[in-house]
Amino acid sequence: MEHVKAVLADPGKVHPAYNAKEGYEIAGFVWFQGWNDMVDGGTYPNRGEAGGYDQYREVMAHFIRDVRKDLGVPKLPFVIGVMGAGGPTNLYGKNQQRYKGTHQGFRDAMAAPASMPEFKGNVVAVLTEKYWDPELDALDQKRSQVKAKAQELEKKGLSKKKIKAGLEKFQADLYTARDLALLKGITNADYHYKGSAKILARIGKAFAEAVHELGD
Repeated sequence: MEHVKAVLADPGKVHPAYNAKEGYEIAGFVWFQGWNDMVDGGTYPNRGEAGGYDQYREVMAHFIRDVRKDLGVPKLPFVIGVMGAGGPTNLYGKNQQRYKGTHQGFRDAMAAPASMPEFKGNVVAVLTEKYWDPELDALDQKRSQVKAKAQELEKKGLSKKKIKAGLEKFQADLYTARDLALLKGITNADYHYKGSAKILARIGKAFAEAVHELGD
């Protein structure tokens, strides 16, 4: 908040084209985070149970009120970017089932303030799970196969040269040309949306559109 106020005190310092006569408008606020809160068993000891994230819902509502008060914009359009790493929970695979209830419980608590009467028409929850990419998930499975193959070759006691050659052949048979192109865009883990612009750019567009619609 100190940073925001410092920028607003002298907008021309960070935006040379700023016209002081026209002024500025605080048009919206986007909140996008969640993973560390979701896995914080100290703060949410009952997170695996129904209502385990009720405290997050309550604090989220207070946060919206506080941001509006601090910025002096009572009806400031507010977008809650609901955590969606992993995609829709109803599409979770076999290895994800044990996390399904916890993940959905957190997402529901995160989105809940948007349904509160006091925030009607000026707070919206954007489900970022809609922009998860199953094609990248499938590619990650192939990457796991490559890691497993590397371990297999290492256990055989082969030289580094033979291991490298074996992996190169395995990958050449496994990856398509499209796979190799997409691999360049996976730079991080699932909880960071794979670091993929293919996912994050669409999420950003959805946030911008949501702010625009709330401001109409």
